[in-house]
Amino acid sequence: MKKTYYLFNPGILERKDNTLKFTPVSEDEEKITENAQVRYLPVEDINDFYVFGSLRANSSLFNFLGQKDIAIHFFDYYENYTGSFMPRDGLLSGKMLLAQTSYYQNIKKRIIIAQKFIEGAAYNMIKNLQYYNRRGKDMEDIMQIMNTLSKQIPQTSTVEELMGIEGQIRQNYYEAFNLIINDFEMGNRSKQPPLNEINALISFGNMVCYTLCLRAIHQTQLNSTISYLHKPGERRYSLALDIAEIFKPIIIDRVIFKVLNRKEIQEKHFDRKLNKCLLNTSGKKIFVKALEDRLQETIQHRSLKRSVSYRYLVKLECYKLAKHVLSMEEYKPFKMYW
Repeated sequence: MKKTYYLFNPGILERKDNTLKFTPVSEDEEKITENAQVRYLPVEDINDFYVFGSLRANSSLFNFLGQKDIAIHFFDYYENYTGSFMPRDGLLSGKMLLAQTSYYQNIKKRIIIAQKFIEGAAYNMIKNLQYYNRRGKDMEDIMQIMNTLSKQIPQTSTVEELMGIEGQIRQNYYEAFNLIINDFEMGNRSKQPPLNEINALISFGNMVCYTLCLRAIHQTQLNSTISYLHKPGERRYSLALDIAEIFKPIIIDRVIFKVLNRKEIQEKHFDRKLNKCLLNTSGKKIFVKALEDRLQETIQHRSLKRSVSYRYLVKLECYKLAKHVLSMEEYKPFKMYW
């Protein structure tokens, strides 16, 4: 199974025969760090890189990465996603592009897909609360409100109306975080910038989930810029935002609950500056380790009758959506059944 590598420190990435060599450099990027721990990474093991520090590379490296189908996702100092290098799209399909566009332009077809995304997201959020409700956390009132709101999803006639329902569902869901998480307060959801520890984890995790979905889309014939829930726009892969809605509760939120309640991430793993709260490097390393562990976990898939990883579930979701827009099979969002 190919791996995701996270680069937190400034460094030089270069080709070394059939491996990749990463050499850390000083913070001012002028010289190689004393006693630098050089890493040699076999390309056969690599799916993609997440780069949180500055990276020095040349065109020959990117040519090599493109040949080996390796992506790189870049984030700035404040953990904002800034862009990706993606290998050449070898699965381009004019038929798929026309089909996706047709479904977007037909408001009835578009709203059906958008409703499915929110239906799946709401269901998975409620399943998270049910899990903790069985373990002594009183979630009944919040779950009842969320279930009532969820029943309104099929009656929506516009994406804007649907997004309003989704916002109410998620607001109630986030209120439950204070009952689930022991030592931190959720407060109001704050994104740009996150103002406290839980918001910092949500924002960081959601960005990783977005790039996870983007990579899965790129490995299918779907076009990542044509979406149904989030409005397609300039300079963003909005279909990845759509699909991420389903998987944020399953993957990101469950990891957040785990690392905080087990005290794997503590107050010392956050930096507060300029009205921002961000994970520091040690905190990021702990979080992405827990996230990768989650992505490699497997479940027994009901339809496929075999074990599949959480990472592969995302790709399966893309395949299901592709079949829907090609009128091959009705799309049904993934819902937790355990």
